[in-house]
Amino acid sequence: MDSAVVKNTAERRSVDPVWSKIREAAQAAANAEPVLAGTLHATILSQPRFENALSYHLARLVGTTEVPAALIRQTFDEALNADPTIGLAARADIMAVAERDPACTSHLDPLLWFKGYQALQVYRVGHWLWKQGRHALAHYLQSRASSLFGLDIHPAALIGKGLFLDHGTGIVIGETAVVEDGVSMLHGVTLGGTGKERGDRHPKVRRGVLLGAGAKVLGNIEIGMCAKIAAGSVVLEPVPAGCTAAGVPARIIGCVDVPEPALEMDQRI
Repeated sequence: MDSAVVKNTAERRSVDPVWSKIREAAQAAANAEPVLAGTLHATILSQPRFENALSYHLARLVGTTEVPAALIRQTFDEALNADPTIGLAARADIMAVAERDPACTSHLDPLLWFKGYQALQVYRVGHWLWKQGRHALAHYLQSRASSLFGLDIHPAALIGKGLFLDHGTGIVIGETAVVEDGVSMLHGVTLGGTGKERGDRHPKVRRGVLLGAGAKVLGNIEIGMCAKIAAGSVVLEPVPAGCTAAGVPARIIGCVDVPEPALEMDQRI
């Protein structure tokens, strides 16, 4: 490889610490487990940028015989190139998983193995398509992600960065839902409507909220900043910022005892 190319590649990695950590973990994994060396090289080590690796890997997962991975990758590349905030949000999501999930052994894990993270990134491209008016392809990605990962995220939902979808199985996020930065939610969470109403009908979840396993938040209600929703709760009324809600139906049982419950991941009440 030309020395100038090597220098430029090294410089790009030095200003992208998330990508550097992913590559380091991939190289270590390839050395330790030769069975995975081929896929690690193709997915990570041969890719010049994080966005290329993300696009390549997700397209392989989402593609089908009728809609080949190569065509899906073209769409993913188009979205990532047109909107750099998608790649930035994907990096922030990896950092969120690495910081909050004790099962995460490296920055490589979310990208390659964690379906909550993968489904969220497919949503991000689907959301970009939705904004471009390409609703059919956005719905295709929603359907494929639901089949592959067991999560259903409508492409029109508004979702921030730095999210942690722990396990991911059974999460449902409706069309008019809003999820702000830094939210954590566990498996089985539903951000849904209350029936057949149309228009703005889904919850608005503010920054730093923790949604416990199996929590159901229904209707156009607000979950205030840094609130905590206990596992198994059914929330039908707004929850003020910094409060804890629990029960069926949920009621306010007190105030949170940490600045940001989403970072602590403590479901106890």
